Amino acid sequence: MAKKILKLVDPVIIIPGITGTCLHDEYDVGHEPVWSLLSKKFDRIALHPNDTRYEAQEPARVRSGQIFDVAYKELIEELRYNLKETEDLEIPVYPFGYDWRMPLEKAEAELDVFIEEVIERTKLMRHYHENGYDEEAKVNLIGHSMGGLIITGYLANKGLKAPINKVVTLATPFKGSFEAVMKIATGTADLGSASSKSREREAARLTPALYYLLPMFKNGINSDAEIPDSLFDTGAWQPTIIDSISEFIRLKGLPVDDVKMKASDIFRTLLSKAESHGKKVNSFNLADAGLDEKRWMAIVGVNSKTRVKINIVKKGDYVDLNIQSGDRENLWEDNDPAQKRQTGDGTVPFEGAIPSFSEGGEPDLRYT
Repeated sequence: MAKKILKLVDPVIIIPGITGTCLHDEYDVGHEPVWSLLSKKFDRIALHPNDTRYEAQEPARVRSGQIFDVAYKELIEELRYNLKETEDLEIPVYPFGYDWRMPLEKAEAELDVFIEEVIERTKLMRHYHENGYDEEAKVNLIGHSMGGLIITGYLANKGLKAPINKVVTLATPFKGSFEAVMKIATGTADLGSASSKSREREAARLTPALYYLLPMFKNGINSDAEIPDSLFDTGAWQPTIIDSISEFIRLKGLPVDDVKMKASDIFRTLLSKAESHGKKVNSFNLADAGLDEKRWMAIVGVNSKTRVKINIVKKGDYVDLNIQSGDRENLWEDNDPAQKRQTGDGTVPFEGAIPSFSEGGEPDLRYT
């Protein structure tokens, strides 16, 4: 057995939130940036209506690159410095970049492969080898926002075979955020770019991952009697969604006999796949992956004005969102426990941030 010298921290992997990874087009010899802090080319990242694995504007080969350093560099550097027992014994802290446009199942599969790579690389580090890391090799995961959904989905898939020691999730919308509704419906939201552009709205409506952030909780979805109260039902959305997808198909897609039917099928499929993933996440239990309440910390943001409800109304033969300033609230200081929950971190409402597996008080919930 290898001689153990120190209790080293298992390597750490940081999974960023939606829009937090740079995208570049590898078709260009110079790997042209199409999504970065300085370049957000919605027409280049928009996905093809006939196959959302690929871009609408071909030829292209858009791939993920580094994560945004302005958002995550300090976190990574602080962890690399503070986790070390001594200055010369490096603790690996890896950023995990992924294509945040795609269905989360794709990122989960890529994370699985990446975790194995990190483990194998760590085994080659002498101080880890001497510490017996090979005997029970594991990693720690930190997921910000949508990154936490990817972690949960990965663990739900992998189960007891997941080589995970501890998990921290930061402001993860386990049950969704109304900002995703706003982005799909209007192109504006406190999620990603703050600019309102028609091309951004079109790109959003064909971005599969965005649908994975739709609210799954009932509290806050106020709809007229004849309108479905689930946002995963096409009947809860305004017809302009289908109209804009139809126009995008006309402009960018391959010829079809019935453009509107094709658009309806695409929209229905996007909602259905996202709902299935949401059910998987919300049926996950810590024990499924061999974890317990001491090994998962869910950090939930509160005491900030946040969109905590949305109103879906009937206008003649059409469905529409009735957006009001009162939809954003912060009642964290209220003495009524029910009212106190009407808050959030500015983007994710409290109701959407609490994971289902916390209902028994399992994880360590921290409110910030």
